[in-house]
Amino acid sequence: MVIVGKSDGIYIPELSRSRTSSTRLRGLRLVHTHLHAEGLSEEDLMDMLFLRLDAMVVLTVSRDGMPMQWQSAHLLPPTAGSAYRVEAMRVWSDTAIDLTAQARALEEELARVTSDGRESRTENRCILVSVSAEPRSVQERNLDELAELARTAGITVCGRMIQRTRTVQPRSILGRGKMAELEVQALAGQADMLVFDGELLPAQLHNLADITERKVLDRTQLILDIFAQHAVTRAGKLQVELAQLKYMLPRLTGKNRAMDRLMGGIGGRGPGETKLEIDRRRSRERMGRLRRELETLRRQRSYVRSNRSRNGIPLAALVGYTNAGKSSLLNTLTRSEVLAQNKLFATLDTTTRRLRFPAEREIVLADTVGFIRNLPAELMEAFQATLEELDSADLLIHVADAAHTDLFVQIESVESILTELGLAAVPRILVLNKWDLVNPYAQAELGDAFPDALHVSAVLGTGLDTLMRAIEKALLKPVHYSA
Repeated sequence: MVIVGKSDGIYIPELSRSRTSSTRLRGLRLVHTHLHAEGLSEEDLMDMLFLRLDAMVVLTVSRDGMPMQWQSAHLLPPTAGSAYRVEAMRVWSDTAIDLTAQARALEEELARVTSDGRESRTENRCILVSVSAEPRSVQERNLDELAELARTAGITVCGRMIQRTRTVQPRSILGRGKMAELEVQALAGQADMLVFDGELLPAQLHNLADITERKVLDRTQLILDIFAQHAVTRAGKLQVELAQLKYMLPRLTGKNRAMDRLMGGIGGRGPGETKLEIDRRRSRERMGRLRRELETLRRQRSYVRSNRSRNGIPLAALVGYTNAGKSSLLNTLTRSEVLAQNKLFATLDTTTRRLRFPAEREIVLADTVGFIRNLPAELMEAFQATLEELDSADLLIHVADAAHTDLFVQIESVESILTELGLAAVPRILVLNKWDLVNPYAQAELGDAFPDALHVSAVLGTGLDTLMRAIEKALLKPVHYSA
């Protein structure tokens, strides 16, 4: 097959997806002319890199249109230390080179590197990307959290890129040079995904997917995928589907072949795999049905809360940053077996247990979904049915990970979200969990920073007596025993 372009470019039609494997080239050679004596340009090499061409060839011609010299370049395997090789200029009539054999040899080497086990799994491997005006140290911490999200979603992180810039490019986030650097890093790490910290605009998502052959995800898609994996109850599944539809609705416009790399698998689990094929009208209809079903669930939960209130049983809700140890604390206090894992958003659905005190008194203790910085707006709206449990809480127990390097940032993020939810006036207790993992010097500093906080270890059970007395004092009237 020969594709002929015009003087200003060439249109490549829809290509077979059979050559999208990391061990295959595109099966295409691009041959073009330069109306000057210079050989392959940086732009030529970047096109070869992004499109994974078998070869890039340039023929220089004189002012009279006569051929002069030609030059070729081809990609190299990840072990070569360079992304491509540029051959020396040749006289136009010197064509003693077998480009087909060269491409086959390169594909064999790519397959060998994969089979050797150095990069045995090429699926669900990603490069993390941060483009922001924030200091590099802040971007590093944000990517650390993004790496934890990726791990929870089942993605292997094989590299990261940070660019600090005053203004983010509205079209594709990164310039062409940085995109080329990112592509080289992805090739070396055998990554099939690029995960951006923050939320990409629909146009940015499409433009990035047009530039690179890799799947492009943003932080919101990653969180939505984790929620889809962890949703167990009907309410949780409905809320996840509503959030995914709301996220995808503006991204259904202008759908093209790049959308194949935007959804499916990681970032598109659950309804994402089927909702790509429906139009905006049907999406809105489905969202309307989901909202009605969630409203029914809200009324049912409201009825349960009303009964509990009439019986005079107080409600305390565990809130806090994700993976702070809320579920572990609930298990220890109530002797339950709620799922508790060292992962972000391990618990999605609200869980309630009864907590008994002396004199046959009891309260209801609720474990809620964890918070995270810059919680996506789609999740804030969709999870109102879950977060409404907090509206009727008589006490909020703010659980924080005392051993986390971003403790102060996490506490501030949770307080900010509680304010957005209109819960700033609800009484609360700050609990610094995992106190056993903090060294004595840091314990003294945290004691000065949070003098009213309680220090506990949900795993070891230390400090829980003090916490129980604080809950009892806040929620239950004192009992006077006669002599």
